[in-house]
Amino acid sequence: MTSLPFPPNQKLEIPIALVIFGSTGDLTRRKLVPALYQLALADHLPDQLHIIGFARREWDADTMRAEMHAALEEHARSQPLNDAVVQRILGSMHFISSVFDDLAGYQKLDALLEELGADNRLFYLATPPEAYGTIVGHIGEAGLASCAQGWTRIVVEKPYGRDLESAKALDEQVHGVFDEEQVYRIDHYLGKETVQNILVFRFANGIFEPLWNRRYIDSVQITVAETVGVGSRAGYYESAGVIRDMFQNHLLQLLTLTAMEAPAAFNANAVRDEKVKVLKALRPLTGDQAMSDTLRGQYMAGKVAGEKRPGYKELEGVDADSRTETLLAARVQIDNWRWAGVPFYIRSGKSMPERVTEIAVQYRQVPLSLFGWQNMAGEAPNRLILTLQPDEGITLTFGAKAPGPENRIEQVKMDFSYAETFGGGSPEAYERLLMDCMNGDATLFNRSDEVLAAWGYVTDILESWESHPAAEPLEYAAGTWGPAKMDEFIERYGGAWRTFDD
Repeated sequence: MTSLPFPPNQKLEIPIALVIFGSTGDLTRRKLVPALYQLALADHLPDQLHIIGFARREWDADTMRAEMHAALEEHARSQPLNDAVVQRILGSMHFISSVFDDLAGYQKLDALLEELGADNRLFYLATPPEAYGTIVGHIGEAGLASCAQGWTRIVVEKPYGRDLESAKALDEQVHGVFDEEQVYRIDHYLGKETVQNILVFRFANGIFEPLWNRRYIDSVQITVAETVGVGSRAGYYESAGVIRDMFQNHLLQLLTLTAMEAPAAFNANAVRDEKVKVLKALRPLTGDQAMSDTLRGQYMAGKVAGEKRPGYKELEGVDADSRTETLLAARVQIDNWRWAGVPFYIRSGKSMPERVTEIAVQYRQVPLSLFGWQNMAGEAPNRLILTLQPDEGITLTFGAKAPGPENRIEQVKMDFSYAETFGGGSPEAYERLLMDCMNGDATLFNRSDEVLAAWGYVTDILESWESHPAAEPLEYAAGTWGPAKMDEFIERYGGAWRTFDD
C-alpha cells in the first residue's frame, strides 16, 4: 500500500511553471523530479504544469527528458513506474542552456514563460549557494520577480549563508528582489512525517503536555548519527563541518520543535513565531563557555559495518592539517520559564556505528525508592524516545514489577511503530514541501528572523573556536561513537549518552 501525503481530492487547479535552476544536478535527479512524479501519481499536480530546467550544460528538452526518465527509474519511490504518469511529467519539461551570470538566459526564460502563459511561477535554486545572489539579482533585472496575473515564489536550499554576516548579506540580496512572503527557505528535515509528528504528539495528547517542562524533565538528548562518511563532499565539508552542515539547521530545528510553546494556530506565522522565541532564549555559547560546552571530533581510519574507511584527512580535497569537525557535541540551555535548568545535549557525527536520528526525553527520578525493593530499572526509568530514522516510532520506558515472588522492579517498554501502524511507503520530504510551495503554505519553511537567530547563536560558537586556535578536534576511529572524552563531556554534568541497545 502506498501512502499519500494529501487527500485524494486535493488537486491544484491553477497552471504553474516550476523553474529549476541547476536542473542538471544531483538534487533534481534524486529528489525533485521523483517527488513531482509521486505527486502526479497521486493526482495532486495541475493539468497545466510546466517544468523548466535552467543550467549551463548544453542540453535541450529531449536531453532533459531522457536524463530525468533514467532518474525516475532509479530514484522514484513507487516502482514499477506508471508509464502514463511518466510521460505526463516528461512531456511538461523544457530546458534553457545558460550560465547563471548571463542576463540573456533570463530573458529567454521570460520569453518562454510568456509563450507558455505561465502566470504562477515557482523558482527553485538547486544550485551551489555561491550562485544564489547572482540568480536572484538577474531574476530581478529580467522583471521575473512578479506577475500581474498570478503569484511568484522562490525556494532557497540550505546553506543560507555560512555565518550571521553572510546570511544577512544574502537576505538583503533576496529582499531586494522578493518580498519575505515570496521566499521559501527549505530544510528538508521539516518535510519528514516523523518530524511534523513531534507537534502532533506534544499538543494533541493531554497526557504528555502537562509533563513537558522543567518540573518533570531532567534532560533531553538529540542525536543525529550517520554511518556514511564525508565521501565525495569533502571539498564542501572542509569549509562547513558539522556545525554548518547539520547543527545550524537540522539540529536546531529539532530543538525548536521539541521546546516551543503551543502556537495559537497551525499556520506559518504562529508556528514560526514560537520557534523564533526558542532560538532567542538560547543561552549564548561564547568564549571559554563555548569551549567547555562543545566538543569537536574528527574521524580517523576505521571500520564501519565491517568495511574499512579512510580517515577524514586522507580524503581528496581535505587539508592535511584540517581542523574541520566531523562530530559535534554540545550542551545547550534555554533560558525561559519552561526549560530553565534543563540541559539539551545535542550530538551529530559522520562515520558512526549506527544510522539513527532521535529525540530522547529523560524524566526525573522519583523522590524515594519504592519500599526498598530491588530496582533493576534504574533510578529514573521513565524515558520517552521519538525515533525519526531509520525505524520511525515512539518508545516509552517505565518500571514494572517483574513476575514472581521476589519484589523486583525492571524496566519495560511500550513501543509504537509507524510502519506497523500506517504501513510502508511514507511520502518523501520533498513531496510535502513542493506541494506546500505551490499551495503557498510556508509553515514548514524558515522565516528570515528564524534563520538569522540560528546563525547568531552559531556564529558565537564559531568565533569562540577561532579565538582558541590551540583547541583542535579530538580524533575518533570511524565506526565508534566518538573520542574517549565524549563520555567525560556529559558525565561531568551527571549525565550519560544514550546507547541504542537499551
